[in-house]
Amino acid sequence: MTDMKTVALVTGANKGLGREIARRLAGSGWLVLLSARDRERGMRAADTLAAEGLDVEFVELDVTSDESVATAVKTVAGRVGHLDVLVNNAGVGGPLLDPAEMRADALRELYEVNVFGQVRVTHAFLPLLRRSERPRVVMVSSGLASLTHAGDPTRPESGFLALDYASSKAALNMIVSQYARALPEFKVNAADPGNPATDMNHHTGVHTVEEGADAIIKLATLAPDGPTGGFFDRNGPVPW
Repeated sequence: MTDMKTVALVTGANKGLGREIARRLAGSGWLVLLSARDRERGMRAADTLAAEGLDVEFVELDVTSDESVATAVKTVAGRVGHLDVLVNNAGVGGPLLDPAEMRADALRELYEVNVFGQVRVTHAFLPLLRRSERPRVVMVSSGLASLTHAGDPTRPESGFLALDYASSKAALNMIVSQYARALPEFKVNAADPGNPATDMNHHTGVHTVEEGADAIIKLATLAPDGPTGGFFDRNGPVPW
């Protein structure tokens, strides 16, 4: 029965990494609520996965809209009454500008999705997550958020300048740390998917979406004694 299943919500899941996360979690026998801001594309993705025999349903959700998020919460509450796992995957990349050329308005536009959107969604779904026996929140971050890697000239992250995107993910990492300490009954972690080939990087990434999803799946399926407040890729902890 559905009410006996683990229930996960994945944002930005109509394609790429998000859809792979939804597919993998549903493949574990979970009910996965696949969310996207574009209703047609989201429904198409959910229907495709459901046709494979997976328990996937579409929930319309735009992380930049208070009204859309509130409506999504009501939908999930009416459908299943609780939420076990929230995967905040929705995110956008910015223009590849020299940091000296970056203007505040461009930064604000990207932060609205990558930072404020994650807080908006998490805050709204906390009441449903609190009804779970094992609530877990996974924030999809990036290796570009690591200050340690950025400061190491031997690392590729050091040579990649993306003031808006990298700083938004660094902010997200601190948000994870704050949530984890404020919500000790939760498991809240940040995942670095590596550099999977997706629309965001015009499919130039060096990892597959399957590889990119590995760390996220591990954190979404953590045992009760698993870590919280950490930053991980598919190989283990990532330095802040």
